[in-house]
Amino acid sequence: MKNKIFTIILLFVSISTFAQLEKEKGYTKKISEKLKALKVAHITEQLDLTKKEAEVFWPIYNAHEEEKDALRKFSVERRKEKKAENLSENEAKKLLFDMIENEKKRNDLENKYINDLLKFLPAKKIITLYRAEHSFKRKMIEEYRGRHREARKD
Repeated sequence: MKNKIFTIILLFVSISTFAQLEKEKGYTKKISEKLKALKVAHITEQLDLTKKEAEVFWPIYNAHEEEKDALRKFSVERRKEKKAENLSENEAKKLLFDMIENEKKRNDLENKYINDLLKFLPAKKIITLYRAEHSFKRKMIEEYRGRHREARKD
């Protein structure tokens, strides 16, 4: 009898935990979409693209962001797999070389991206793009810190 009650309680806890995680995923997705929209607006404002430039730029930019995110996720997942102290020497070497390979892929991706952009944008606008992305990140960090400070005061 105790086992059945324990199993039922465990089942309810698991279901509620799963539901909470799904709710958080939805919330995280909404925040991510909102941040992406803010970033697009910021970049649009900073770059001052012509209509023709924008038609070519945004598909390239979005594809680049997706590829960059995939490489970032892979890198994070690989590092999370095992703690360094639990790795054998061979596993640690493989992880190091995987990290180096991932970094090479990221560099190759950036080179391809810049070369694709140079086909239709002047170099100055590409530099402005990188600065706009950097200023957006800085702006979001400052906003987060400001909210965090306000929350601590309360």
